[in-house]
Amino acid sequence: MRFTKWIVAALFAGVAATQAYAQAPVKIRVSWTAPVSNWASILLEKKDLAKHLGKTYTLEPVRYAGTPLMITALANGELDVANLAYSTLGIAIKNAGLEDLRVIGDEFRDGVDGRYTNEFYVLKDSPIKTVADLKGKVVATNVSGSAVDVAMKAMLRKGGLEDKRDYTVLEAPFPTMRAMLSEKKVDLIPAVLPFSLDPELKKIARPLFSQRDAIGVTDMIIWTARKPFIDKNRAAMVDFMEDSIRIVRWYLDPANQKEAAEIAARVTKQPVERFGWLFTNTDYYRNPDMVPDLKALQSNVNITKDLGFVKDHIDVEKYADLSIVQDALKRLK
Repeated sequence: MRFTKWIVAALFAGVAATQAYAQAPVKIRVSWTAPVSNWASILLEKKDLAKHLGKTYTLEPVRYAGTPLMITALANGELDVANLAYSTLGIAIKNAGLEDLRVIGDEFRDGVDGRYTNEFYVLKDSPIKTVADLKGKVVATNVSGSAVDVAMKAMLRKGGLEDKRDYTVLEAPFPTMRAMLSEKKVDLIPAVLPFSLDPELKKIARPLFSQRDAIGVTDMIIWTARKPFIDKNRAAMVDFMEDSIRIVRWYLDPANQKEAAEIAARVTKQPVERFGWLFTNTDYYRNPDMVPDLKALQSNVNITKDLGFVKDHIDVEKYADLSIVQDALKRLK
């Protein structure tokens, strides 16, 4: 009899433990690289708007120096949501073999009408007037295969120039670009926000072309996650996406720009006056629904293959799961 009671008690304890485990918040690790530009870096600054945070999920923003490390972390199960550039989506799927990777959300786009597009500068007194004039010259890039790098090389190809054959590429961090151009170590530099707003750059340089000129609208950064994680934690992921959209909409509301700039200043430890452009028409386009532009993304990914960064063609629709963001949006209407 005592043995039977012990078994029953053990069963009840096991059921209770299982229920408690099932109800425990799901930890969602989300990557970011650039403070403020990447949503994961500032979501917790407005956690008062996250209705489900701490209940169905917990959020762990994780900083990575670049997307190659994110791909490795995804493969090893050390990261749940990665903010990949269009240029690394194909690398993750085809080159790294993450066939179960899915596009689930959007961060920002380049080249949308009325919004910012990255610019590529030469010195004001440079004899370079057209892309073709870059033959035999040295051009700067941040990292080979990056979103900016792919756009630049696509534009140079339009001008009949091929990497290694017609020009030399020098890699350098964005903060050093202006100095490299002024010292004539390179003939062309990419200028991304906020570096393109530098008044000292404007004094010495002029834009030769833009990223929009090169490849049109670019879905620059997208949110991705692996299918097994989505399937296992779908309810929590919808809650997380709902909270994220609510916070994103707060940041994009012009009425909140002053406070958003103050948050950016605090996060980056820079003067608040440097962020007057943030989340305005001077900024990149950020979709308030966090829904990616799959048509633009397909075009962007095709270019990475044409330039030889990805081995095979990728059908973006096959690797997209927008049901999470769609379900989240239904709650917010």
